[in-house]
Amino acid sequence: MTRIILSGAGGAMGRVVAKCARESGKFTIVAGIDVVTEQRGDFHVFGNLADCTVPADVIIDFSHPAALEPLLSAAIPRKLPMVIATTGLSTAQIAKIHKAADSIPVFFSFNMSLGVSLMVELAKISARVLGSDFDVEIVEKHHNKKIDAPSGTALMLADGVSSVLGGGELQYTYNRNSSRKPRGKNEIGIHSIRGGTIVGEHDILFAGKDEIVTIRHSAGSKKIFATGALSAAEYIVGKAPGLYSMSDLI
Repeated sequence: MTRIILSGAGGAMGRVVAKCARESGKFTIVAGIDVVTEQRGDFHVFGNLADCTVPADVIIDFSHPAALEPLLSAAIPRKLPMVIATTGLSTAQIAKIHKAADSIPVFFSFNMSLGVSLMVELAKISARVLGSDFDVEIVEKHHNKKIDAPSGTALMLADGVSSVLGGGELQYTYNRNSSRKPRGKNEIGIHSIRGGTIVGEHDILFAGKDEIVTIRHSAGSKKIFATGALSAAEYIVGKAPGLYSMSDLI
């Protein structure tokens, strides 16, 4: 039985992770971390990891970017592996995750869905086959409560394509209404839509002369992200310090 400390236990994703863990029979949430401290189901929720002395095998973080640094500071001395699924992290915070991976195993992904991870690999293959003759545009759709844009998944898709097509030579274009000029060949367009209760939809379009190739992923519920995070937690326990991702899992 994998023992999990769940950061963001009071949030929407935290509740889904806890439910999936209970139903699996392979995982147990031994403690939670959240700004609201309470007894939640069969585990206690602490205000921060430093106050939590409950023995555990791994931390799953579905919380807020502001919670990252305290989590890392407390996890490293305890040698606790971490699965980080929080979105909206800054470049500086991502650098701290990479630094923490020198001391502990860290599983980090902008999206915990196995299907999205496959989508990234398909995007890389498409970029390799179609090359620079095809323009790349990414459209992501999420519910009206999501605060970050573009989504981390959209950036993950763009990074995957960029790694194949030229890296630093490509630029991400987020808003075309600020300039009136033809689309540049060195662009990857990224567009965000927010509305209703959309869980998450991502399309990546390879638009060439007289043909378009589209790769699409639609999330039907938050459960797919919870299931992916639990699989990541099971995978990372016992691993050596280092940075791991969904590509390692699949």
